[in-house]
Amino acid sequence: MLSRAASRILKNAAIDSSRWSAYKPRSGDIIIGTAPKVGTHWTLQIVSLLVFQSAEPRDLGFAPWLDAQFLAPLDEMLQMIESQAHRRILFSHLPFDAMPIYDEVQYIHVARDGRDVCMSLLNHVSNMTTEHFDRIAENRRDGDTLQRAMRESPREPREFYLYWIEAGTSDIDRADRADWFFETERSFWPERHRPNLLLVHFNDLKANLSGEMRHISAFLDIPVNEAIWPNLVEAATFDSMKRNGAQILTKAKYLFRGGHETFLHQGTNEQWRNVLTGADLELYEKRAHTALSPGLFNWLRNGRSVAGDPVLMPD
Repeated sequence: MLSRAASRILKNAAIDSSRWSAYKPRSGDIIIGTAPKVGTHWTLQIVSLLVFQSAEPRDLGFAPWLDAQFLAPLDEMLQMIESQAHRRILFSHLPFDAMPIYDEVQYIHVARDGRDVCMSLLNHVSNMTTEHFDRIAENRRDGDTLQRAMRESPREPREFYLYWIEAGTSDIDRADRADWFFETERSFWPERHRPNLLLVHFNDLKANLSGEMRHISAFLDIPVNEAIWPNLVEAATFDSMKRNGAQILTKAKYLFRGGHETFLHQGTNEQWRNVLTGADLELYEKRAHTALSPGLFNWLRNGRSVAGDPVLMPD
């Protein structure tokens, strides 16, 4: 049953939120909704392992990014998920209010410190292939600046950070900026009390992968099989994903120079240290405190292990 309709339609050269209007939910569907570069594919891998209860490498292409209009026609994506007999997994990079929300669907949102998001985004845009840029450009509308901005943004880490953090607009055509990251996070935070929405944090996945996988498994009502659990956890590690990247990310070779080796970059936080100055970091603090509530700022910075259960946190 529809719990809440999307409150707005968002389009740029890469995404079109109206594609979700054609989605027909199935009880038990899992949708991972995130800002880019927060650990989306890591979470996809974890959820895939839990659903299939197998550590064998599986191409994550079975879980479509439905709002991405440059990857495949909508009909093709819909036919793929309609033909699936297993529990379905999809993902999105839309703000939560731009998606229709259904009671029978379970949603997972992954968060990360914005400074780490910025450094990961730099690796992402720096290694996009010409084909990748061109496929996005095919959907460009008049006045759409995203594709050009990604091509022309700085490639030196500090300069890219200053470009990313620069105050501007949260319009979706500037989705490569901090304002859009903050807006996406703000859309999920007030909804965190929904029983079918789970908030996960990159820091917690790094600190206690097995524990966080158990937390996700419980949310999805998937029993833990202790006999195979160590194998599932190992298959979800960064090293294992990178080792098996050619099998689990088969399309990466067309989208990124270096393929999965580049897309699965380092899997670490704080790459901004020894890159940003004290003044640079103070700029982030100022922008983030202005854009985010105290509770959301604390959550993005620290995750569950430090800040506590987000459901119990104040706004």
